[in-house]
Amino acid sequence: MGLTRRQLLAGAGVGALTAAGAYELVDRLTQPAARTAAPVGRPPEQHLLQGVREITDNGVEVLVPPLHHQLVTARLKIEDDPKALRDAQAELENALAKLDGRYDPTPGGLGVTVGWGLPYFRRYVPALAARYLPVDRRASRAKGKERLVLLDAIRFPSDPPETRLEDNHLVVLLRSDDLTHIADGAKSIFGELDGLFELTSIRKGFAGGGFGGGTSLPKQMAMAAGVRGADLIPDSAELFLGFTSTQKAGLGPGTIANIESLGYADGGRDGYFRGGTHMHVSHLFEDLEAWFINFDHRQRVDTAFRPGLDVPSGTLTVRQDPRDVATIADNRQDYRRLGAIGHSAAIQTSSRLQADHIAEDGTVYRKGTAIPQRADFNTLDNPFFWSIDPERDGMSAEAGAGLHFVVFNPTSDDFHRNRLAMDGVLPDGTRLPFSRGDRGQGMNSVLKTTHRQNFLVPARAHRSFPLVELLA
Repeated sequence: MGLTRRQLLAGAGVGALTAAGAYELVDRLTQPAARTAAPVGRPPEQHLLQGVREITDNGVEVLVPPLHHQLVTARLKIEDDPKALRDAQAELENALAKLDGRYDPTPGGLGVTVGWGLPYFRRYVPALAARYLPVDRRASRAKGKERLVLLDAIRFPSDPPETRLEDNHLVVLLRSDDLTHIADGAKSIFGELDGLFELTSIRKGFAGGGFGGGTSLPKQMAMAAGVRGADLIPDSAELFLGFTSTQKAGLGPGTIANIESLGYADGGRDGYFRGGTHMHVSHLFEDLEAWFINFDHRQRVDTAFRPGLDVPSGTLTVRQDPRDVATIADNRQDYRRLGAIGHSAAIQTSSRLQADHIAEDGTVYRKGTAIPQRADFNTLDNPFFWSIDPERDGMSAEAGAGLHFVVFNPTSDDFHRNRLAMDGVLPDGTRLPFSRGDRGQGMNSVLKTTHRQNFLVPARAHRSFPLVELLA
């Protein structure tokens, strides 16, 4: 029997898991950063990397992300039969455990994070999900009805109508300085266990490489790919849009993004999902020409951070400490004066703690501390490296400057609050009246989101087919 087009695409997808494509150039353009020794043992949280290097740039502490990143989305090919699911759970956990044995969860090793979407919970474990998925207490109070920590993705005011809300069963994020580690991880999970999964997309890219002097990795990669506006990227840029985005003070510390840490939820029945987190995945196109030609450096600072922020010309690494956090009142004032808000200033109204908080484990998080833990990375994919449905996903062979946005928040609602604030919908109910693409609406005028989905990332102990072992 001849192969169907879908079977041929699926086979091509398995091959694409280990193909380097343009990203092989990353290793020729840069060297992995020197890394600190990782602590002994593995954290219960599968989303946390250890041994991440810290440097100081322009007097600001900055975290240096792994060079290589790969996201793989998939749907399950198995039936919703308890035995088949338990067998699949054991197979996947065995593959993940073998990767744990080969690599430390560090940039020099391999970070593996497995997230599960609502389509998985609804199809395979609906009754158990109804009993065990944690309830978001804060969102439930605000909405006057029960809201889970995992919600369907939504389109935001600045998203175009064609932004696709995806329905994948799972996603795997692979991070490493070594491209061969990424390939080994992808092959071990999706290649050797091919009977379990139908790949839906493969998304590759890179991050960092902007602090070692000379022309930065993002600029060199964009130039090599012939991306429009690549020559306008600053030579020492960490990302395509120029500014550094991994300031230590701008990223949530430790386990702050865990479901239970801030008291938004208790981890679900019997604490099953304690040590887990929420993961949002989206893809955005970045219009480099519009950003660098239509906005001078002063205007880019106003747009990326806050209007009027005192930043010397040419500065790319800008301080984002708790003392720099903008309030709702600050954003209202900026809008009244200038008809504009800053990207960071708007988000900080919901992404930073508004008061000191003591976590259940006794950790004290001070007012102004960042909550989200980002793992986003630049890409030349347009929009993905590979897709099971190229027409649906708008695939093009022409390279495009983009960002695979990956962020960990305690709940879906917490992410939604952050993203709405970016559009001028602030936590107190204030709605600053921007039209889609408005120049005054932070960075949204040069961004276009193509895909979105939310996932639940269990703790390491339940990362493989969560809740399946409880099936009767």
